[in-house]
Amino acid sequence: MNRKFCCSLLSVSVLALAGCATGQNYKPNVYRGGQVNQQQSAKTIQIIALSPVQVEVDNTKGQQAAMIGGAVLGAVIGGVLGNQSRNTGAGIALGGLAGGAGGSLVSNTVMVEGVSITYQDGTHTMNSVQVGRLCEYKQGAAVMISSAPGETRIQPNNEVPCPKE
Repeated sequence: MNRKFCCSLLSVSVLALAGCATGQNYKPNVYRGGQVNQQQSAKTIQIIALSPVQVEVDNTKGQQAAMIGGAVLGAVIGGVLGNQSRNTGAGIALGGLAGGAGGSLVSNTVMVEGVSITYQDGTHTMNSVQVGRLCEYKQGAAVMISSAPGETRIQPNNEVPCPKE
């Protein structure tokens, strides 16, 4: 294996191992186990305006996975390269360090698609940002669920499915 190939393989592998967060766990229609079969406040609201936004979500787990995976892969490639030069230990150490450093280039946050929803709640006009796609919502009646003070889980109200991504 030549060095250019190994370095390219290492770079691509680190990016593949990044496991970027998708933000799916922040969507308003996703519930954690402790929220299932629990009473939650719900009310009907009127959505009056929608706009697409970007939401920054945590990607710490993806970053850590990329660092660990990069270090392991780097050590393997470093071992192969080190073996060719009869210095396997140094090759493994340098490969592991390079892989770990490459993995650290993965951000601890990522941007995901979201929707800014302006709605009428009685006489008050309010706004809430939800992780999701603009096509999941439409103006009109929607259900808002709240299991904690100040929490707004505006449920998607567009029955027309979004186009496949």
